[in-house]
Amino acid sequence: MDIVVKVVQLILCLSLLVFVHELGHFMFAKLFKTRVEKFYLFFNPWFSLLKFKIGETEYGIGWVPFGGYVKIAGMIDESMDKEQMKQPPQPYEFRSKPAWQRLLIMTGGVIMNILTAFVIYVCMSWHYGESYIADKDVPDGYAYGELAQEIGFRDGDRIVSVRGKTYDNFMDMQRDIIIGGEGTIVVEQNGERREITITEAHIPRLLNNDSWFMTLRMPFVIDSVVPEQAAARAGLQPGDSLTALNGVPMRYRDEYVRAFKTYAGDSVQAAFVRNGMEETLTIVIPDSSRIGVYNKINFPDLYPISRKQYTLWEAIPQGFHRAGEQLSSYLQQLKLIVNPQTEAYKQVGSVVAMGNFFPASFDAYVFWNITALFSIMLAVMNILPIPALDGGHVMFLLYEVITRRKPSDKFMEYAQTVGMFLLLGLMLLAFGNDIFRLFR
Repeated sequence: MDIVVKVVQLILCLSLLVFVHELGHFMFAKLFKTRVEKFYLFFNPWFSLLKFKIGETEYGIGWVPFGGYVKIAGMIDESMDKEQMKQPPQPYEFRSKPAWQRLLIMTGGVIMNILTAFVIYVCMSWHYGESYIADKDVPDGYAYGELAQEIGFRDGDRIVSVRGKTYDNFMDMQRDIIIGGEGTIVVEQNGERREITITEAHIPRLLNNDSWFMTLRMPFVIDSVVPEQAAARAGLQPGDSLTALNGVPMRYRDEYVRAFKTYAGDSVQAAFVRNGMEETLTIVIPDSSRIGVYNKINFPDLYPISRKQYTLWEAIPQGFHRAGEQLSSYLQQLKLIVNPQTEAYKQVGSVVAMGNFFPASFDAYVFWNITALFSIMLAVMNILPIPALDGGHVMFLLYEVITRRKPSDKFMEYAQTVGMFLLLGLMLLAFGNDIFRLFR
């Protein structure tokens, strides 16, 4: 059932974004009196689920989801309609229009996707406002995973700046540490500052890290105890909150995890609070250093939630800011992906990975947030200078504007074919990564 909910959300999201994208091409084509022969949501090889004709355009719904297209007369596209291109150019055809009009027709989809993301972010800022845990409200710093510790972070470090930039939102800061590439991060603990350098050698591991990198610190409050393990044998119970180990006061879980590793194989005196009363007991720490408990995660109870509400007029610049921030972030990720040394290509995923973005139960805020992100991603991917994508057509149109020489139809056919093979290769890479992750 969870998978069905995710799939439905993914289809709804992509259907909306593909429709909006193709609508952008359609509107600019109509604006410049260019004939649109077909407008389809989903692909329709061999047959269509629904189709009807209004004027010169056939509208329809195909049976293969996750796509769509508009077929514009006189244009070499994925339909590879060579017979039409053999006929003399007609005034209503794409190839007969001035270069600047063809440029706008081809960028119409990307424009609409960026605009869609902006509108979603404006509406979300206006309706929901903004809620986050601010860095200033984390006075004791963060807990860091194994990879972060290897790079040089230590539990309790506060982040002063990341590559010269300061942050208010903890999640934004963590994201930029991971995908920001090389640079210097300034941290502070107990009033002392030091620099941590992210090198090119760190980037592949940061991007392909299967474990957590950093998180908010939490007290050692027990949620449940594993039977027959060290904690259960010592007498610890759900609800107990550890306060000290061998007389050394400790507050956070990461401090205890580190101490358990130090005392692996030995006995320790643990102080804890149960029902408001402080007690002590002896725990025999196994060689694995795992005592067999699950901790209670209660971040909202530990850290204040910063909230911002926006009027409609305030939400408009906020929408610009959020759309620009996501665009910049995705471009940074794309820069890493095309660099083989970063191994970021291993994170490229297909619709399987995209579906996992959605939660198992519908949440309107999450759905629209992901939809806005995917809209940015669709815009960026389509504007890449690859033949068969909008960006490929734009590249050749810019060449025409600059040189005043139009590429031949035969050249465009070859370029379209090459581009389709490149896209097929990318699809195989994406599906291959998803299959590898599934079995791993």
